[in-house]
Amino acid sequence: MTIKVNTETREFHLFNNQVSYIFRVLEKSIQLEHLYFGQKIQHRESFKHLIEREIRPSCNMFEGDHTSSLEHIKQEYPSFGTTDYRQPAHMITSSIGSHITNYQYESYQIIPGKPALVNLPATYSEDNTEAETLEVTLIDEVLQSKLILSYTIFSERNVICRNARFVNEGKDSFYINNAMSTSVDFPDDQFEMLHLYGAWAREAHVEVQPLSKGIQSIYSARGASSHAHNPFLALKRLDTSEHTGEVYGFSLVYSGNFLGQVEVDTYSVTRVTMGINPFQFRWKLKPNQTFQTPECVMVYSNEGLNGMSQTYHDLYRTRLARGYWRDKERPILINNWEATYFHFNEEKILSIAKTARDLGIELFVLDDGWFGKRNDDTSSLGDWFEDRDKLPNGIQGLSEKIDALGMKFGLWFEPEMVCKDTKLFKEHPEWIIATPNRRPSHGRNQFILDFSREEVVDHIFSLMDTILEKSKISYIKWDMNRYMTETYSQSLDYDQQGEVAHRYILGVYKLYERLIEKYPEILFESCAGGGARFDPGLLYYAPQAWASDDTDAVERLKIQYGTSMVYPLSSIGSHISAVPNHQVSRITSMETRANVAYFGTFGYELDITKLSEEDKTKVQAQTSFFKEKRQLVRNGHFYRLLNPFESNEVSWMVVSQDKKEAMVGYYKVLAKPNDKYYRIKLKGLDPSKLYAIEGKDTTHYGDELMNIGIVLAEDYTDRAGEYWSREKSGDFSSKLFLLKEANA
Repeated sequence: MTIKVNTETREFHLFNNQVSYIFRVLEKSIQLEHLYFGQKIQHRESFKHLIEREIRPSCNMFEGDHTSSLEHIKQEYPSFGTTDYRQPAHMITSSIGSHITNYQYESYQIIPGKPALVNLPATYSEDNTEAETLEVTLIDEVLQSKLILSYTIFSERNVICRNARFVNEGKDSFYINNAMSTSVDFPDDQFEMLHLYGAWAREAHVEVQPLSKGIQSIYSARGASSHAHNPFLALKRLDTSEHTGEVYGFSLVYSGNFLGQVEVDTYSVTRVTMGINPFQFRWKLKPNQTFQTPECVMVYSNEGLNGMSQTYHDLYRTRLARGYWRDKERPILINNWEATYFHFNEEKILSIAKTARDLGIELFVLDDGWFGKRNDDTSSLGDWFEDRDKLPNGIQGLSEKIDALGMKFGLWFEPEMVCKDTKLFKEHPEWIIATPNRRPSHGRNQFILDFSREEVVDHIFSLMDTILEKSKISYIKWDMNRYMTETYSQSLDYDQQGEVAHRYILGVYKLYERLIEKYPEILFESCAGGGARFDPGLLYYAPQAWASDDTDAVERLKIQYGTSMVYPLSSIGSHISAVPNHQVSRITSMETRANVAYFGTFGYELDITKLSEEDKTKVQAQTSFFKEKRQLVRNGHFYRLLNPFESNEVSWMVVSQDKKEAMVGYYKVLAKPNDKYYRIKLKGLDPSKLYAIEGKDTTHYGDELMNIGIVLAEDYTDRAGEYWSREKSGDFSSKLFLLKEANA
């Protein structure tokens, strides 16, 4: 049992061996009061001793009761305007124009397992023993509306998942202007806020800032979760580090406009809310209709940021990702984009594929430029018909030839976009997102198809299905290269235009679902100009995502480090590219490029036919090595050791679940003359196990490696005979340390 209810005091306690979450019904059934979220505590018959009340100058709900101000009560799903002046979790406009709501407690039910959300991605349980779900129903009698708050706790994970749904049971429509997925009031403000910010080619940079009075937030109003902010934030205690201290994570399983907000009031109470961005959002809820919010996954850790991350990694890898590829080894791929860009023919593609096959690569991916007359980025999106000048045998013929080589074949699509020169645009100009009588802005010479319209989703499915049905396609790279502007749908009434962005994302999810249902063995990789839509929502459909269009190994240290705050290595698309690098012109060694890319899905993004024989030999060794280690990378526990945002030295490691094997990556960005001695203190090993480090003659106990570390002053020779000296290795150098239990 992970949920207990004190019926007399109407208190709810969700707990397991790691975490507790407690709330109660307020007096007179008015709302729900939040009592505690954190380290697991003992259940007791009453938690009334946790209630805080004090007379303060404020407006109060009840005459004669000067402690009934909601402004000074921690709440579960607060509204605005009935004595609480902080930012609310929901706001509704009624048919008479009122913004006041009063959802009062009616009932609860406990559901074994975890119910799925309608038309939305979410984490799941595979059987009813894994989780329990509490649904609390509240009613607003004036609106004739129900509000159902859902809480799921997993029996073995320090996770609470929350969502809300609104039901209109009246005769009049009303408008939802704000509907957060979660809201938590913490009793103090002794936190720092951590989040991931960035831009194209520098995604997922870690930002940490102390809380201040007032509001601090992250958000997207771009139609996608965005390069600028990932839909994730964490509150960490001031003394919390990577591996010690308390931290609370909030991650939204959603791919569109979002808001993550922290408000500190004048009494130092901290309110965290997360959900769909209310900016320009307005949902008309008609009689007998329901509105469902996305899911927010809340994680508590008393083992620092890395403890929080490992919880997210394991949950998202095994209970968010799903389907055929969830637990399978992902193929090592080569993508032709940086090798050829738009300029290729079948002969060139086959030459890359044959060379790649000979070097141990398993999947060839044909990127942009195979359709219409797509010779640059100004045309053809939406005309998903093979360019027979480039591919005289079409996608079917090319895929069959690559299949005959013993390789899998993958294909790039950007299904949400259209260019003006296409048959699709000329026949259906009303199918783009654009405001009537206003000039539509373009991005990358393309426009966004209105996926809020069912007929648009149906049409794109039909075009993709025609290609997929007749070809041997094992992988799809689904790209999206621009944000929304002039957001408007010609299929919706004037008072429903605030629904467009959310309906659009629901359309994206629907297309994914239809393709997966028909082609369950296709591996999807999501992409949005790199990491503009690297979010939990898409991991439900595509178990891996292209982390960034920036393939430079040094820049990837920051990008992949930040991404690992929430997302498992099995989801992080990471490739070796050519040098000088196409984004920053940096020259790094083949070894360093590989040593960074190993900590992800691993692949190549270059013209492999132009490599020297020496580099081809290295590629063959790399693919052989990763095939040995990819199960460790996919399933192991990941630890961040040295922070690229704070140090010239970067390190991380992955440890097998049985602690018998580990792989440590160490990276030095710039060389330093006559430098000090360095050690890397490892994590996650068995203190009592004896480990051998490849290239060293000595063995080390796990407790030595974790408390003393690997001494970096020594020189090493690895299995391939590569000599490494930290002092002489120069700029952008790296080393892998491979550990195995001695005599195992």
